[in-house]
Amino acid sequence: MADISRKRFRRASFIYWMLLIYIIAALVWWFISLNNHVATMRNFKINQINATISKQQLPGLYQVELDKINKEHSREKTKYISEGAIFLLLILVGAVFVYRSMRRQFNLQQQQQNFMMAVTHELKTPISVTRLNLETLQKYNLDPEKQKKIIRTTLDETARLNSLTNNILISAQLEGDRYKSAKEELDLSTLFKDCIQDFKKRFPDRIFKEDIQDDADVQGDPLLLQMLINNLLENAIKYSPKESTITALLKKLNPGICLQVSDEGHGIEDAEKDKIFNKFYRIGNEGTRKTQGTGLGLYLCRKIATAHNADISVTNNEPNGSNFVVVFKS
Repeated sequence: MADISRKRFRRASFIYWMLLIYIIAALVWWFISLNNHVATMRNFKINQINATISKQQLPGLYQVELDKINKEHSREKTKYISEGAIFLLLILVGAVFVYRSMRRQFNLQQQQQNFMMAVTHELKTPISVTRLNLETLQKYNLDPEKQKKIIRTTLDETARLNSLTNNILISAQLEGDRYKSAKEELDLSTLFKDCIQDFKKRFPDRIFKEDIQDDADVQGDPLLLQMLINNLLENAIKYSPKESTITALLKKLNPGICLQVSDEGHGIEDAEKDKIFNKFYRIGNEGTRKTQGTGLGLYLCRKIATAHNADISVTNNEPNGSNFVVVFKS
């Protein structure tokens, strides 16, 4: 699918550049034709005054008429050069704008195709695992420990499925300004701790380090803020080794509140740091990427942060990894 789209884009680009070259060539031909026409008219007028005015008998009058012809020729030439330059500038500006729009549309279409592929995989995996686990419980009389393990795995997969559907639903609602925000006074410290406890239960083999100040109150939507925190924690788990530590910090500023989630993964290149918050954007090649995801998580984080008068950014976590920082302004 990606190869077909790239071929179509290359074909469209080739046709586009051929048309642009033709238009510029036509403009150059128009300028040369007009320049030749102006030169022909100048020579014609000079021949006229040569035939009607004697250069030897009336040198003053002859020079006046000749100066008029030369000035008119210079004025006409300047006019055509100016018009040609303006037309060429407009053509080039329009060409760049159209090409960038075409390329942006192609990239968006490519990202949407990748998103559909990722969503299909993300939906299929938890459904398949949940079905297999339920069939196993139905067919076999397992000991309590194995039953608990299967049930826990099933609950993890349903949580993944719920998180994915929420991301898609909320993203569509926020995009169309259809989400009815229910902002209220809430304790961000308690919400952050609850989210971390939930992740500790879901991922008992992961190491979480937390430093959360109490009584950090904000005006916000509980569901959206929970989704913001969950997406940051899931992102940290997804892109860091299992034996590494995920650090969660929350501190009160004067004024404002700073929420931070840090991982010890490979980190993010500087060129990618501004792009990762774009809709559908994912680092790397879709065909070779091993991590799961849809490209909506960090996009939603930025949308939710903006809706709560907050700034979100990513910096390097020394010696390796990433720091995602959300600063809520007072």
